[in-house]
Amino acid sequence: MTQYTDQDFSHAPHGWSTATAIQVAQGNQLELTDDHWEAIKGLQEYFAKHDFGKRRELVDALEEKFHNKGGMKYLYRLFPSGPVAQGCKIAGIEPPSGSIDQSFGSVV
Repeated sequence: MTQYTDQDFSHAPHGWSTATAIQVAQGNQLELTDDHWEAIKGLQEYFAKHDFGKRRELVDALEEKFHNKGGMKYLYRLFPSGPVAQGCKIAGIEPPSGSIDQSFGSVV
């Protein structure tokens, strides 16, 4: 596994750090892999380029980025509580509205 540093995340929100991400992930019973870090980096980049991220666009962007590994089905294996909701939480980003819905399996 690659060793990531805060400098690897140029689009990270103010106050976020890899140490914080690891701590949040551990609190969610997740051990971050290279693919987790790539998803986190992708989420941060998306939100840096879009003032108010729209959930559907974000899902499409994640689906495209991880298409060759299985898309959203694969991302749900990485983030069982929801790639957008749980991924944003670990990335230090407020999830877009509609991302956290317990009836659809997103429980953060």
